[in-house]
Amino acid sequence: KTLRFVKNVPCFRELPEDDQLMLIRSGWAPLLVLGLAQDRVDFETTETVEPSMLQRILTGLPDRQSDGPAGQSRVAAGVSVVEIEAIKAFLKKCWSIDISTKEYAYLKGAVLFNPDLEGLRCLHYIQSLRREAHQALNEHVRLIHREDTTRFAKLLIALSMLRAISPPVVAQLFFRPVIGTVSIEEVLLE
Repeated sequence: KTLRFVKNVPCFRELPEDDQLMLIRSGWAPLLVLGLAQDRVDFETTETVEPSMLQRILTGLPDRQSDGPAGQSRVAAGVSVVEIEAIKAFLKKCWSIDISTKEYAYLKGAVLFNPDLEGLRCLHYIQSLRREAHQALNEHVRLIHREDTTRFAKLLIALSMLRAISPPVVAQLFFRPVIGTVSIEEVLLE
């Protein structure tokens, strides 16, 4: 669903293929987590010292996995509680703001068009696309939510929370239990 969204953004399709791939590589995880928030997908994890039988079967782990460093709790196949709580805090933030479909689209545009990547061929165009996404979001908020003067700031705070979520954590949490230890970049390219 995330990639379908990206492919349907006309100005994204106009970019050179190298730039498209760089943007997808850098943005797939935050876009996926934004999609989870938009679809109101919640998830539960259970802290375990040793993986369950099902986890071992699905992830190909041996019968006994060596313990991590002392005092470090691990959840969901190697993802820390702190990392999971960061994702959950972001989801709760989005839900508390009650972000509209249009606002999610503008936020996705702001995430997708990341001008901070080394080697982009169309850097200035991508900078302008991110700026346009922020401006469109701001205009939409001012038009639809006139009474809430802090809404745009709340959306930007949510965006900063999203940027703090690590792509390897998203891959480990949502993909490793299903497809094992496969490079997400390879899956995206397919």
